[in-house]
Amino acid sequence: MSVTERREAVDEDVLRRFTVEHQAVRGRFVRLGSAWLALREHADYPEPVRRLLGEATAAAALLASTIKFEGELTLQMQGTGAVRLLVAQCTHDLKLRAVARFDAQRVAEGFEALVGDGQLAVTLEAEGGARYQGIVPLGGGSLAAALERYFEGSEQLPTAIALAADDSQAAGMLVQRMPQSGGRAAADDSASLAAREAEASATLEATREALAGLAAGELLARPADELLQRACAGHDLRLQPAQSVAFRCRCSAERVSGMLRALGEAELDGIIAEQGAVTVTCEFCHRPWRFEAREVAGLFGGADRPVGGSGALN
Repeated sequence: MSVTERREAVDEDVLRRFTVEHQAVRGRFVRLGSAWLALREHADYPEPVRRLLGEATAAAALLASTIKFEGELTLQMQGTGAVRLLVAQCTHDLKLRAVARFDAQRVAEGFEALVGDGQLAVTLEAEGGARYQGIVPLGGGSLAAALERYFEGSEQLPTAIALAADDSQAAGMLVQRMPQSGGRAAADDSASLAAREAEASATLEATREALAGLAAGELLARPADELLQRACAGHDLRLQPAQSVAFRCRCSAERVSGMLRALGEAELDGIIAEQGAVTVTCEFCHRPWRFEAREVAGLFGGADRPVGGSGALN
């Protein structure tokens, strides 16, 4: 049976967590289908940009699944290439959104042509205000390579990553060698600890080679259990139940109101004088939020009560 024929039989919009038994090695696998289609329903991206955005969206889900708090992870690429800015966000409960800004005249095949010189930033924001950010240069020939460099430098976690996307699906796999448990390390002699670390390192490197040998079409279409067996050949894996992944934009009247207040009353009065109202369209889901003159006045205490504006789906 061909890869294409097996596409209908595989799970979509799910994330699977797994660990290698008796080793400090963990991983995640994600495949997006309808969530990927919904995310770009109102956007028209050229194929190279669409593929990069899909890889970034899958990567955001993989990275978000590693955080241990309630909040949001943002993966952002900014460079001098055709794609000036790309943002993919995922919450701790695997709700995704993403957007890319690009120069259509410069779009070409190849990671370097798309991103040019620039940086990759990974930002974690916990509910309540705590914030952490790691930044690495874009490079290495792929988004996966840039992310591996991020984990190596910012997190000190050796990591192997594979990403792929096409018109209908996006997928990714991440495998990491974790630090040895402090309690277990204290109970073992240094030779035993060194042996376990060497074993985990060897497993990760073998996995890295296996992921490098996977074609993009295989990552997108093969069943998850088959891919995990190939990536971690010869090892017993412990799989956790699948988690659902979905597209969900978090734009709201409250967020848009805050953005308008930041623009200032004079700026908004000028827009109203010219256009009769202020309309803000969400970049992620293309939902328009319209604020009439009275509603804008309410944002600055000039009405009986502040009104949050009205939203309607395109």
